[in-house]
Amino acid sequence: MPYTGPMPSFDIVSKIDKQELDNALNQAKKEIAQRFDFRGTDTKVEKTDQGIVLESNSDGRLDAAWDVLVSKLVRRGLPIEAFGRGEVKKASGGRVRQLVTMQEGIPQDEAKKIVRLIKETKLKVQAQIQGDSLRVSGKKRDDLQAVIKMLKDAKLGIAMQFSNFRD
Repeated sequence: MPYTGPMPSFDIVSKIDKQELDNALNQAKKEIAQRFDFRGTDTKVEKTDQGIVLESNSDGRLDAAWDVLVSKLVRRGLPIEAFGRGEVKKASGGRVRQLVTMQEGIPQDEAKKIVRLIKETKLKVQAQIQGDSLRVSGKKRDDLQAVIKMLKDAKLGIAMQFSNFRD
């Protein structure tokens, strides 16, 4: 009788490495403190419970601070799709402030979209939503790899990592 153990599977998750995020923030703060074009602008990058707050004396310096932060996030291997810029708001003293939110976990509507995309491939795999992640399983490893490639190529605008690949 053939072995009918667990089917090959993997999980689709959306996580941000907290240590790498802290490193990227520290590097961005250091660069902003040292750069000549930020002198006298009192530009700040701070992590809060809501996300990351960028603050400066003008929209232009706010955008420049965002560019510095993005370069540090990319260098640290963090997915830019996981960070969303909020609207620029006026702060006290003629300053401007912007909240950058971080997406952790795959939102329900996005998870449903991913399941639909997987079903449209007509591959012999199953996708199940498990809270804020998905589990994809199938008999053939090649089918699972095809699903990963398709999702990477799909450019869904959300940060996804593929973990727990089991044969």
